Amino acid sequence: MDGRIDLHIHSDRSSDGDFPPSKIISLAKEEGFKAISVADHDTVAAYPEALDRGREAGVEVIPSVELTTVFESREFHLLLPFVDWRSPVLRSLVSDVAERRRMEAGERVEKLQEMGYDIRWDEVLKASGPFPPLGVTIAQVVLDKAEKKGLPGFEKYLTGESRMFAPYHFYRDHFMEGKPASVPRRNVELVDVLKMLAETGGVPVLAHPGAEFQRVDRKDLVRLKECGLMGIEVYSTYHDDEQKQHYLDLAEELDLVPTAGSDFHGSIKPHVPFGKVKEGRYWMVEELKKRRTQ
Repeated sequence: MDGRIDLHIHSDRSSDGDFPPSKIISLAKEEGFKAISVADHDTVAAYPEALDRGREAGVEVIPSVELTTVFESREFHLLLPFVDWRSPVLRSLVSDVAERRRMEAGERVEKLQEMGYDIRWDEVLKASGPFPPLGVTIAQVVLDKAEKKGLPGFEKYLTGESRMFAPYHFYRDHFMEGKPASVPRRNVELVDVLKMLAETGGVPVLAHPGAEFQRVDRKDLVRLKECGLMGIEVYSTYHDDEQKQHYLDLAEELDLVPTAGSDFHGSIKPHVPFGKVKEGRYWMVEELKKRRTQ
């Protein structure tokens, strides 16, 4: 029941991740993790490589994905540890979500162009590779070009402590609801996704509920628990100590499994080094396994 875990790690199969699954496994081995999940944004392209490398290294790899959904007009991210990554239902769902993300990204780029930003769709596609373009990926393209060309007006993102969080600050200033490059959410409905999960084998866990764009409260969790939610990511780099205790209390009250995940990406999140979240323990995995068989 002991041993460290991290159930929220991104590989380069996400457009904003740096390291291939093999490198993620090597890092997990070095850090002494008993189990991890590679949970990329709206894709399971890390599998089966992550599973194969995990077996070779002696690190348990729990298949997962981070799905982008919408709930009451807010973007909610859903983790699916133990998902059957070969499931036709999951493949169809991931394909649908990815196409919605591409449409949303295209509209964001058009809005930025109208605002006078130097960015092209082909640049975004190149930066994203074959994976759905994310808002922070678009932001990184804009910021990289601005820095290389020494363009004025970007000092607030590229100087001082702000530089570490530059893509996220740009995202907040441009893509959040009510901001100039905000576009309508095209994500699938979270409640609809929860209804489909019996066919995928996944155990639904709500990622970083305290994130600014989610702002999850007790009312949300009660409704989502009724629809099939089984866990919440209590220990997250998005949460301060007060938020951790708040969501731990809600998890205990509502009989949801508390989990831990760093949301590691690499260079786009330099403030999140590999292994930053220390609270993850293997009993969380055991509890998720129990929910899976109920």
